[in-house]
Amino acid sequence: MQSASDRPEYPAHWEADVVLRDGGTARIRPITVDDAERLVSFYEQVSDESKYYRFFAPYPRLSAKDVHRFTHHDFVDRVGLAATVGGEFIATVRYDRIGADGMAASAPADEAEVAFLVQDAHQGRGVASALLEHIAAVARERGIRRFAAEVLPANTKMIKVFTDAGYTQKRSFEDGVVRLEFDLEPTERSLAVQRAREQRAEARSVRRLLAPGSVAVIGTGRTPGGVGRGLLRNIRASGFTGRLHAVNKAFPDDLRELDGVPAHRSVRDIDGPVDLAVVAVPAEHVPEAVTECGAHGVQGLVVVSAGYAESGPEGRERQRALVRQARAYGMRIIGPNSFGVINTSPEVLLNASLAPELPRAGRIGLFTQSGAIGTALLSRLHRRGGGVTGVTGVSTFVSAGNRADVSGNDVLQYWYDDPDTDVVLMYLESIGNPRKFTRLSRRTAVAKPLVVVQGAGSAPQGHAVRATRLPHTTVSALLRQAGVIRVDTITELVDTGLLLARQPLPRGPKVAILGNSESLGVLTYDACLSAGLRPQPPRDLTTQASADDFHAALSHALADDTCDAVVVTAIPAIGESSPEDAELAEALRSAAAAVPTKPVLVVHVELGGLAEALSAATSTAPQATGSAPPARGTTRAPDTTTGPPAEPAAVPRLAATTATTGPTTSPAAPAPQPPAPQPPAPEDSRLIPAYPAAERAVRALAEAVRYGQWRRDAADPGRVPEYEDIDEKGAARLIDGLLARGQGLTLGPDDACELLGRYGIRVRRALPAPTPDDAARAARDLGYPVALKATAPHLRHRADLGGVRLDLADEEQLRRAYAELTGLFGKPEELRPVVQGMAPRGVDTVVRAVIDPAAGAVLSFGLAGAASQLLDDMAHRLVPVTDRDATSLVRSIRTAPLLFGWRGSTPVDTPALEDLLLRLSRLVDDHPEVVAVTLEPVVVAPHGLSVLDASVRLAPPPARDDLGPRTLPVY
Repeated sequence: MQSASDRPEYPAHWEADVVLRDGGTARIRPITVDDAERLVSFYEQVSDESKYYRFFAPYPRLSAKDVHRFTHHDFVDRVGLAATVGGEFIATVRYDRIGADGMAASAPADEAEVAFLVQDAHQGRGVASALLEHIAAVARERGIRRFAAEVLPANTKMIKVFTDAGYTQKRSFEDGVVRLEFDLEPTERSLAVQRAREQRAEARSVRRLLAPGSVAVIGTGRTPGGVGRGLLRNIRASGFTGRLHAVNKAFPDDLRELDGVPAHRSVRDIDGPVDLAVVAVPAEHVPEAVTECGAHGVQGLVVVSAGYAESGPEGRERQRALVRQARAYGMRIIGPNSFGVINTSPEVLLNASLAPELPRAGRIGLFTQSGAIGTALLSRLHRRGGGVTGVTGVSTFVSAGNRADVSGNDVLQYWYDDPDTDVVLMYLESIGNPRKFTRLSRRTAVAKPLVVVQGAGSAPQGHAVRATRLPHTTVSALLRQAGVIRVDTITELVDTGLLLARQPLPRGPKVAILGNSESLGVLTYDACLSAGLRPQPPRDLTTQASADDFHAALSHALADDTCDAVVVTAIPAIGESSPEDAELAEALRSAAAAVPTKPVLVVHVELGGLAEALSAATSTAPQATGSAPPARGTTRAPDTTTGPPAEPAAVPRLAATTATTGPTTSPAAPAPQPPAPQPPAPEDSRLIPAYPAAERAVRALAEAVRYGQWRRDAADPGRVPEYEDIDEKGAARLIDGLLARGQGLTLGPDDACELLGRYGIRVRRALPAPTPDDAARAARDLGYPVALKATAPHLRHRADLGGVRLDLADEEQLRRAYAELTGLFGKPEELRPVVQGMAPRGVDTVVRAVIDPAAGAVLSFGLAGAASQLLDDMAHRLVPVTDRDATSLVRSIRTAPLLFGWRGSTPVDTPALEDLLLRLSRLVDDHPEVVAVTLEPVVVAPHGLSVLDASVRLAPPPARDDLGPRTLPVY
């Protein structure tokens, strides 16, 4: 047997937690010599049929030689991985490298035989598909490019695993065996298959938490009061449709019920399955509760207990242990330190949160990390005042707390195809995996609006976040490009979300303004201009306007083809002809219903009755242009209070603001019955959002306009062009050779020019000039006129400091300039002067690409010079960049007019600039080892461009990235 010192180094980075097809989790790890007993136990639980499919013959038990072979690996030519639940094997996969003759071999042989075995009880859960992704990634890391597998024709399940994976395959049949060969290089189809499986699995894992058939509250107090007892009361009061249990190990043996709920001393005592456990015990008792849940087969946990990473290093370790323990049993966790979860679906009616009432049902999905912010958002969506007035509701709510496991990415996967959610609102204090978040956001935003408030500071205690080198503004810009509607405050979050939930998307920025206040109309007009909209002159209906006047004016504005949206302003009118609130609301609703393809907003001043009347309908479904009317929900009697926006409320305030909708109940009192559903609103009615200030209405409308334009652009995102003159393989060989020198390095000028040249990016030669004579020789080689530049770090790219001399026509001028530079700035060895041929005059720009550890590959563009740096006038796009991305990137900086003939100057060759951007994007996308490139300056002339300097940095590629196999984050 191998001693510890003889064993190959254990590849810990191959370990991964994965979500399976049914939403449960499993751990994938390398098989080692210590797994002999686990392997034998696993094999004993496999059916004879599965054993036959694996070995092509009856094979009732493993011999000692088999066990040795299947547990001893060198992790290079022979590798075995196991999927485990509860520490025990449920499936295995292994590969053996083979040569052209089919016999065992070592590198440089690049083919391997692969074989799987899955316990019958776990077949159909997607275990083999997950193992194939991981063993393929391991094989690529070890230089294996192709797998071969021999399968009996009757083993259709395993054949399907291979054929459905999306790899390029070759299939043959010989001697009664199907032989499959497939390349391991990821393809567009294999990546699509992988991400579709990821979405289904992660969505199902969240669905198990939000729509359980049975819930156990662990830590329910024996006396009224306390968090656990409050959670039990809230679940009962919401009318939960499933089975509910109270659990506390301190319950007396003879206690059978608590407030009408079955009571148990342990989850293990519950007769029947438990889908969700809500854990509200002190942190030191949580591991015991998790063990009992795992043993009973609980599917998921909501941990409201505090005392984890938010409390310091000791709590952080406690949190990591909690995640490891839960995942070992195949469970997912929301929390710890969570505010809870809510599902208003009539089939579920779950309020497993600290909110004292189930919110109104609606079609807005709400995610927060902070419990306090979650409380404030629920309060604003629930009450009439303190936010956008009007009845609305949520479909589901998740407070992730410390986000140790389930994150915003997981919930996005669920909401993507959730039929009950039409708009997503998220308050994110941190983004654990921005690269994945932008990918999921782009896909989600194509189907439904995603509005996000993103914290600008450091991540709160308890949140493990990948470090990013990108400024906060850059990350925000990248999110917007992914379709995220990025707002700054929770007020804007609610304002924008309710508009998108209630109204169709505007077709453009043209806005009509009408109302009974000239001054309020002017304020709205100015706000539209500031927001980048194109308002028409306000139409003043005068303070004597009747409801019929409003109806006629709104109908006329909506019928105007030059109008994309209408803002109605209303103030209290004086006189006998002034309309009643309900009358005016009905007039506006009926006019808007006649043209359902254009959004209508109302700015009201001290018209609480109008806001209430406008919100009398019950739908919160968004209406895309030309779409069918949204589904209808239910509503409760609204609170009619009005007033200025309130500050984020705490839990007690939420209770106070929601008390107007029904009586409150003490924890010890019987739970109230859920409210009876209200009759659905007429199909032609639609909610019109009302805002207490013009600025708030216009900000929300501007966001909707930008989002509508993004949706139209996303329908045709462009393409990543193919270039016949790109030498991808030659660049790969060059990179491998350069990296052999060290782990990471900045390339010298010659190597940088050669690598960039492989992708058609030509850098003008710059020859070193350590002496005046060397400068003269260099100029003769290059040909006059030339430029003399100082390349010392403090002078590089700083023409404003005088470290550059241009248009030197002969040797005399060159030597004079050389003397001036050395006289001003010091010795040549300090200046590092170079001589370069003059480029055609144009606009100096800078192009950069960087591989950020969190956001991924980012391409940036701006004009060179101090002014652009001071203004931070850089634009960014995620790699790979399409032709449309490159076009918009050039035009999205504030100083872009300088490229297009500003103030009579000659326009420069922007198509050549876009071509350069596309080529650099291809380089960093094809070769993740290229972690940073700077081209500065790039002089864009009226015809063509010149790259005058380039810096390239290489580093070994990361072992895992978003293109790798599915895996849960390790915090």
